[in-house]
Amino acid sequence: MRIVLDQVSKVYNSAQPNEVVALERVSLAIDKGEMVCLEGPSGSGKTTLLSILGCVIAPTGGSASIGDKKIARLPDHFRTSYRRQLVGFVFQHFNLLEERSLLENVTLPLYPLGVSPRVRRERALPLLQRLGIDHRRDFPVRQLSGGERQRAAIARALINDPPLLIADEPTAHLDRPLAGEIMDIFAALKAEGRTVIIASHDPLVVTHPAVTRRLALHGGRLLADPPGQR
Repeated sequence: MRIVLDQVSKVYNSAQPNEVVALERVSLAIDKGEMVCLEGPSGSGKTTLLSILGCVIAPTGGSASIGDKKIARLPDHFRTSYRRQLVGFVFQHFNLLEERSLLENVTLPLYPLGVSPRVRRERALPLLQRLGIDHRRDFPVRQLSGGERQRAAIARALINDPPLLIADEPTAHLDRPLAGEIMDIFAALKAEGRTVIIASHDPLVVTHPAVTRRLALHGGRLLADPPGQR
């Protein structure tokens, strides 16, 4: 499953006084099984790029495809369908429901699909066991540690077995040992053949041996796609 962006741009509030050019003619290709680290200062366009790659928003110009699916001009409901099939998100601030249990949070993406409670549980428990948090499955999220929350967020991202995993600053709230453990989890997912795209400033992430390429954004432009690292 190859990801290809060709001259992708994104403009918010076009032709208005508050117009913002978030991305400008970004072209890149990411092959199946790569782990790509996306770097750049705040406001550089990282979140917008992740949102386009993750089928959350459409670009203003250019073309984008994930595998054989062209995602640039799709209506919202088709992008939503592809996102559920293809993409798992790990958000910077976890985006977990504090009063719901760990198990309920992890299985939330299955609710719109009409998956039965039994099947939801059968899918979730092996993930929780793999990530070392199955003993906390019935605890409300508010009682979990930062590391447990991050593992819960990863489990939720994987519940639909997506080929593409996108993570926004996944180690931002973790200490060094826990951040290393999280990166080892991503490395194992990459080894399974999943494509992993991480936006991060963390040197531990940037220099991790599983990272195949580093890309840099500044002012909505892609500055670095080093040759020979694809």
